[in-house]
This record gives sequence, C-alpha cells and structure tokens, in this order.
Amino acid sequence: MKAVVIYEAGGPENLIYQDVHTPELKPGWSLVKVKGFGVNHSELFTRQGKSPTVKFPKILGIECVGLIAKSTDVRRLPIGTKVISLMGEMGRDFNGSYAEYVLLPNNQIYPIETRLSWEKLATLPETYYTAFGSLNNLKIEEDDRVLVRGATSGVGIAFINLLKSKFSQLKVDGTSRSFKKEQLLNVGYNHVILDQEGELQTDRSYDKILELVGPATIKDSFCHLNEGGILCSTGQLGGQWYLDNFDPIMDLKSNSYLTSFYSGNVSAEKINQLLTYVSDYRVKLKPEKIFSLKDIRKAHEYLEGHHSFGKVIVLFK
Repeated sequence: MKAVVIYEAGGPENLIYQDVHTPELKPGWSLVKVKGFGVNHSELFTRQGKSPTVKFPKILGIECVGLIAKSTDVRRLPIGTKVISLMGEMGRDFNGSYAEYVLLPNNQIYPIETRLSWEKLATLPETYYTAFGSLNNLKIEEDDRVLVRGATSGVGIAFINLLKSKFSQLKVDGTSRSFKKEQLLNVGYNHVILDQEGELQTDRSYDKILELVGPATIKDSFCHLNEGGILCSTGQLGGQWYLDNFDPIMDLKSNSYLTSFYSGNVSAEKINQLLTYVSDYRVKLKPEKIFSLKDIRKAHEYLEGHHSFGKVIVLFK
C-alpha cells in the first residue's frame, strides 16, 4: 500500500511517500480502508520531535474515516461497515492513518450510520468532535456572550459552525493573532479581537469562553470572563502544555468555572450524537483545503503557515 513514513523528526520534507507492507490482522484489531482524514496540529508537533514518547520511524495520523476491510469482530465490525476512529495511541504508539490502510484496535473503531459524503465525513473528526464536546461542556444558552480564543483554528471554525447552526442570533467574538478579520466574519463571527503577545486587545467580557490557545493564555482569558461564567480549555495552540504559577483561588474569576475537553474522551455514542446534531441543525461541513496523500508535505506546510485557516483534510479517491 501507499503510506507516508517519517524516519526522523524535522520539517515537512521528512514526510516520505512510499510503498509499505499492508498491515496484517492480529487478535483484537481490524483493518480499515482509509477514505479520508484531517491533518492536525498535534501531528505537526510530533513530526517536529515535540512528542517525546513517539518513536520513529512512524506513520502519523490520529484520525480517519473509512470502511472495514478485514475484521476480527465480524458481529460488531462486519466487512464494509462505515467507521470513524480517532485518538488512542493511533499515529503515536502504533502506525496511524497517513496510509491507504490502517490497523486499529477494535475498541477504537466506531461504527456509524450516515449519508454524509466522504469529504464531509472526513471533516468531522477530530476537529468537529472536539468542538462538539467543548460546546456541551460550556452549556451555552441563547442569550450568552461567547468568545473563542484561537478562532482561526480548525476547532474554532468547527465551533462557530456548530453553535450558529443552533443559535443563529447568538453574539460570538473570535480572536486571532494575525487579525484575519474578514475570514472570521465570513464564517459567522460577529466581532474580531486581536490577541497580541498573550493579551486580548479589548475590555469586553463574556459569559462563556472557549480557550483554544491553552495554558499560555488561560489567566488572561479569565480576566475577560463574567462572574458565574464558564471557560473550557480545549486547545494548546500556544505551545504550552501546563499552567505555571496558577492559584485557583486568585486566578479563577469570582464564582466562575473551569472545565476542559479533548478528543480522547470518545465513544461511539458521543460520535453518533455529533452526527445527529449535524443532521438536526444542518451544520455546514466544508474543509478549507483538501490534499491527496502524496501531497501531505503541502498540507503540513499550509497548516504551519501564517495563512492557514480552518480544517485541512486528506481525501482518497
């Protein structure tokens, strides 16, 4: 099969498109024919050598959509079943989805029923799933003022699409470090705020904040949270993994709440809840860029660049 292998950490040029052996079945694992996947910032970090537990060579890729090609659980995963898989140690401890086929643990393969095209389906995990979980944890109501910090990211675009599909009149502000104002307004944000050196250039405050930059800016985000508000820390776009010198008593806004979500919190039930939501509210699913597997270097280059915006996917014909 064709796959993309990385043998040592480095730039996009270290992603090698080549022929490799198709994985062989083993007990408790099934083979998925990959139809598409999203390209994620975490894969960029791994490629750069910032995931110390990942050993090379490796086939990256933490998510995919596809069909069961060979199964060791024919009752739950019969051949031809449409499936989604994401997270676990996919693309980290074992080879991931940057390939025509991927061998996955059965408990990490989620059967789905949907009429969505492969392009739309590939846009969902793990970006829309992460946005959906964050949306639920924020407990947003129709009169809330909402801020998305890191709005130009794939999760930021997915979040606004999910939210505005249900609450079309809700006021939602988004932040950007490069002030991509027109792009953010075009996808549904009502106001754009510049995020400069970890500080928001505004005195506005909000009832709910989706924090996608992460620990690098959480303290500043709490300065803009109303009393009784909720902040959901989901992303780590700021490149910082942990909160430094954080005093919950002093740094949490009075009577406010800190929650979190990440796509490792996953189950078939939750994925199908997302699919139901997408159908019920007619959520717009459109990737910003589509690449082929052999052009995966270009996909990484785009996602790393200053002009990146929204969801990037690889689609198999």
